Amino acid sequence: MDHQHPVSGASSHATAPAPSLLFLFDMDDVLYRYDWRTRMAGMTALTGHDLDELRRRWWNDEGEWRAEAGHWPDGDSYLAALETALGCRVPEQEWSRIRGSAMTPIPRALDAVRIAARAGRVALLTNNGPLAARHIARWAPELPALFGEHLNTSSDFGARKPDPEVFRSALRHHGVPAVRTFFADDRVENVEGARHVGITAVHVTPETDLVAAVAAFVAGHGRRGGPEQQD
Repeated sequence: MDHQHPVSGASSHATAPAPSLLFLFDMDDVLYRYDWRTRMAGMTALTGHDLDELRRRWWNDEGEWRAEAGHWPDGDSYLAALETALGCRVPEQEWSRIRGSAMTPIPRALDAVRIAARAGRVALLTNNGPLAARHIARWAPELPALFGEHLNTSSDFGARKPDPEVFRSALRHHGVPAVRTFFADDRVENVEGARHVGITAVHVTPETDLVAAVAAFVAGHGRRGGPEQQD
């Protein structure tokens, strides 16, 4: 596993009261439809590399997946490594624009987050590298009001889904046990990784009613109440 990086603000959570329930949500194809080929078409136009070459140079275990596991400690080092691998300049704002152009919000899923926020803490847990943290609010402008400071990428926790360690690290960060944690993801292997550590995990498909799944979890834990106390 790649070295771990502390999450921004983690020290303040050590003394702040932990929420009684925690809801972790993946981003792509859970809260937003994500068209990876649209993104790759944009990167082809920017770099001149076709999809196979982009995969060979960066979108692989030694590039993007390694970044998602926290290998590069910040956005600047990530971008420098990306430019080296692709052999060309990649302006940060263009990289961000292309990524955001592949995303479309799913209103019903965002409603599920709002319901969860009335019962506990909601937090993002998306496989992304350190540069993403600078731009998630641009790609997904609905999220800051819903998640506050808890817009976490896997790179914050030094591992990527489905590695169970990313879930253990997230639980430590938020101070909530697995038995009181809910997780939603579109990939079966990520759901299995969460279940491995005892988290209640839902596999999201186009037919999944995420509102109902959140409501059932809340009902099972006897919560009816208002929003989490702010940290």
